[in-house]
Amino acid sequence: MKPSSATRPAPPPARRWPTLCVVCHGWARARVCADCSARFAPEQPRCGRCALRVPTGVHTCADCSAQPPPFARTVVVADYGFPWAGVVGRFKYREGLDLAGALAELMARAVLADAAGGATAGAAVPAPTLVLPMPLTAARLAERGFNQSAQLAHRLARRLALPFAEGLLQRVADGGHQAGLGKAARQQAVQGCFHVPPERSHPLRDRHLVLVDDVVTTGATAAEATRTLLAAGAASVHVWAFARTPPPSDS
Repeated sequence: MKPSSATRPAPPPARRWPTLCVVCHGWARARVCADCSARFAPEQPRCGRCALRVPTGVHTCADCSAQPPPFARTVVVADYGFPWAGVVGRFKYREGLDLAGALAELMARAVLADAAGGATAGAAVPAPTLVLPMPLTAARLAERGFNQSAQLAHRLARRLALPFAEGLLQRVADGGHQAGLGKAARQQAVQGCFHVPPERSHPLRDRHLVLVDDVVTTGATAAEATRTLLAAGAASVHVWAFARTPPPSDS
C-alpha cells in the first residue's frame, strides 16, 4: 500500500557534491571554501556610504561626510585585490557563470551582516524593496553575452526574498574606457550614460531600491545611475557590490 502524505517519509536533503574552490583550488562544498572566505573576506569596518575601509568606530569617511554621495548606503564583500580581482575577472570576462552563485552568497551574507550592524549602531536606513542590476549598453551586452551584474542581482534577490526587475534602468552610453581615470574624470565620463524610459518609471516611484554591481571603483558610475533613479522618482538607492577598489594609498 502506498503511504499517505502524513506517513510518507520526508525526502533526503539535496546532496552537494564536492567542487574545487576557485581561490585555493582545494576540494570544498562551495566554489569559495569556508577557509578562503574567512581569510580573504573578513568583516571589516567600512564607511556606510561608500564602503571604503575606515578605522574601527568610524561610520562615515571624511569624503562622504564632506560631500555625501547620492546613494544611501554601500555594502561590499571585500576590497578589489588579491584574490578577488582574479575571481571577478574570471566571472566577468571568461564566462565563469558557475561562480555567480558563490559570489552572490557572499554578498548576501555581507548584506545581512550590514543590516544587523546598522540596527545595532542605530544607523539603520530604510530597507530596500526592489533589486536592480547595473545595466550594460546593448553593444556591450551583445559582446559579452550576459550582464554579470544581472546574474548577481537575480541570485541576491532570490536569496533575500526581494523582488527583482531588469530593464527599468537603461545604459545608453558606455562612457569610454575608464581604466586609470580618477574620480573626477570618471564622473565626467559617465554623465548622461543612464536613462529611465518614462513608461517604465512607475515601479520605481517612492521605492527604496538596490543597485547591484560587481565592483565599485570610485563610485562615479553608481552615483550617476543613482541620480537617474532618484530623478525617476525613487525614494532612495542602496549599492551592493562584490568588491570595492581601495584608494591608491591603500593598495
